[in-house]
This record gives sequence, C-alpha cells and structure tokens, in this order.
Amino acid sequence: MSALLTELATPHLPSPDAHWQEWLDYGLHWASVDERHATVESAGAIARGSMAGLASETTRNLTLHAYRETRPGPRWQALYAATWPAYRRWYAREGLAARPSLDECRRALAQHLPELIPTWERLCHLTGDDPVAARMLSMWGLPAFSVGCSQVVIPGEQPILIRNYDYDQALFEGVIASTNYSGQRRVLGTSDMLWGLLDGMNEDGLAVSLTFGGRPGGGEGFGIPIVLRYVLETCATVEQGVSALRRIPVAQSYNVALVDTTGSHATVFVAPEQPAIISQLEATTNHRLNQVEYPATAARFNSVGRLTQLDQLRSNRASGEHLVAAMLQPPLRNNEFEIGFGTLYTANYEPAAGTATWHWPETSWTRRFNDPDGVRTVELAS
Repeated sequence: MSALLTELATPHLPSPDAHWQEWLDYGLHWASVDERHATVESAGAIARGSMAGLASETTRNLTLHAYRETRPGPRWQALYAATWPAYRRWYAREGLAARPSLDECRRALAQHLPELIPTWERLCHLTGDDPVAARMLSMWGLPAFSVGCSQVVIPGEQPILIRNYDYDQALFEGVIASTNYSGQRRVLGTSDMLWGLLDGMNEDGLAVSLTFGGRPGGGEGFGIPIVLRYVLETCATVEQGVSALRRIPVAQSYNVALVDTTGSHATVFVAPEQPAIISQLEATTNHRLNQVEYPATAARFNSVGRLTQLDQLRSNRASGEHLVAAMLQPPLRNNEFEIGFGTLYTANYEPAAGTATWHWPETSWTRRFNDPDGVRTVELAS
C-alpha cells in the first residue's frame, strides 16, 4: 500500500471550509488505514454540510489522487463523500424535475448498458441508497457540459493514444482510478462523474479517449463518461468498441478515439439521435472529425489550428515522444486557465506495455494497473 496514503495512522482533519480535494485526500487516507473498517462517513458528513462549491478558488497547482480498488468500496466512497455535495448542486441546477426519474434511469441502463447494472447498484448502496445520487450515477439525461481537448493515435502492434484534456480546473475531479468492476478485465483511466472515464485503457489492450464534437445543445442519451467506462469494461478490441458506440445513445456530440494492440484504430463521431460516423482519422479536436459544422464554436476552441498541427505531426510520422512534447506546447497546450479552458494534463496510453503516463510541462506520472495508491501535486505552468 502506498506510503503516501499510509504514513499517518490518523489523518489530519481538514478545516470545515477546506477545498474539496483536501476532503478527498482525508477520505482516501482513512480508506487506506484499514479497508475493513474505513471511516469515510465522518469526512462525508462534514463535507456534505460545509462545501460551498466544487472549488473555492482556482490555482496553478493541481493535485491528483490515484487509487486502485477492484470493487467499489471505501476508496470510491471517499471520492463520493468529498464531491457529492457539489455534484448534487450541479445535477439539480435546473431542478430535479428536469432530470429523468429513477425508474427511467434504471430502464435506460437495462436497455443499453445492462452489464454495468451490478456495479451501478453497488455504487448506489455505497451512497446510502440516495435516490438522487442513483439518478446521477446512471448518467442518463445529465445537464449539458462540454470540454475542449485534442487527441491523436499511433496505430500498430505497439499502439499509442495521446490526448490533451482542456477544461475548467475547478470542475475536474483530479482522480486516476484502477478498477476491475466487472471482474473480467482491469481498467485504468482518468475518472469523471465518480465512475465514468475521460480516457483510459484495459488489460486486453484497448485504449479510448474523447474530444467534444463541436455541436451545441444535446438530446436524449447518456453522458459520455459512462459510455467510455462501458467500452473498456465490455470490449477487448476496436471492432467491439465501435459496435458498442454504434448502438449506445449519447446526449451530446463527441469524437471517440480507439486503438488496440491488434493494430486496429478508429475515430467515431457520436451525437444525439443520429447514426455514429466511423472514420480512420488519427487526430481530432473539437469539431466533427475533419469537418467544421459550427465555425464560431471551432474558432472559440482554436479547433482547426490544433487539428492542423496534429495532422502535420502525423504526416511527418512524429514519434510518441515528439507528439507528447508538442502537446505540452502551444497551440496544442492551452493556457487559458482563468476562463476555464486550460490544459489540465496530457495523457499517453501505451496499452501493449500496460502503462499510462500523465504529463505536464515540468513533470510526469506513470501508472500501471496494479500500482498502489498515490498522490501528486503538479504545477500547471503557463
């Protein structure tokens, strides 16, 4: 077990108005002290009553927590306790009547993602069977949200998937999760919406990530983080992942990149109420594949400029190392943290090696499926 999380037998209690990530650190410490008697409830009780927002301030430092938990348990419960008050406010911002009922959420899971129901039910139990939490955790009919991001794949027997995640730091969980929820395959990736994924890979050699597809608005469907979770939990190859993306309804538009160790790759554009579009593009940013549908949105994200840079790098057959270096520099790296559009990390997945590395200008952090818990604070340098 990580020395970072077990150094103190009794973790220091944060102040009631502490940043939510301090409460997460506190909860994960307790989860590691004794997994059979984890005491995350005290952290959750105070956090639920005291948090004023998902983040009280934005700094240029980012703290990431990495945990490994085969089944949802005390570590996941610590994450829930630390973040649920803010997630609930976000989920209910238009009123709970605007969100699907619990029965509707359950039916959507049963129809489209039945393999995830046992995990969803366990997560619901860990929330104390909170019906609002159960609805949000289904990720059916979430409030709309969008992110920036760039992504590129290098296919082959030693494939690489590299992506930049551009988003508001105050709304980022900052959690790397290694799990085996289905009991069939280990999954490692960047967490979102408590158990969804922004990017990740599984032990079968499949890696996936997403970028916002550029279309405003949305429709009936799932939030994309649970879709990526589903693909990595149930699919071993790009072919299987593409098949899943063809049939799962999504609430907003995204480009989903997939690569596996058979040498296959694909980028799939998914959007509400329309068939998925399958391509062999190796790079995408924030418009539909390589077609700009909404010029104003693309311009706001500098989507065309970033895609041009990635295409040039791939046409020159840039190596993974050179692509990572380019991702850490403008125009691919975005420094507009003050307006909620900074690059929070560059992720580099190498599924054949079973490694994932998160990069920043001054440091990097490599994780594997079985690595122990850990914490890193990094500088989001301009």
